[in-house]
Amino acid sequence: MPRINTATAASRKRPVNLTLSEGLVADLKSYTSNLSATAEELLSAYVVEQKLARLNRQQEADQAVAGWNALHADLGSFADEHSTL
Repeated sequence: MPRINTATAASRKRPVNLTLSEGLVADLKSYTSNLSATAEELLSAYVVEQKLARLNRQQEADQAVAGWNALHADLGSFADEHSTL
């Protein structure tokens, strides 16, 4: 299983431009005093979630391929019955 790094607090930081609606920023200020840290925490969680979802999709695809390969090994190709070669 690939390693999913969630340690962003010790990572080197750099400024980026992020455009948010004024209303959202005003609402956010009532919930957090550090918008950057909150955004980083939420985005880090999102990245982990997406990596896990991608890994899950890949595992499902691998299982499907293994199933089809097993079926082919047991029964052969359905196309062989209709081949003109």
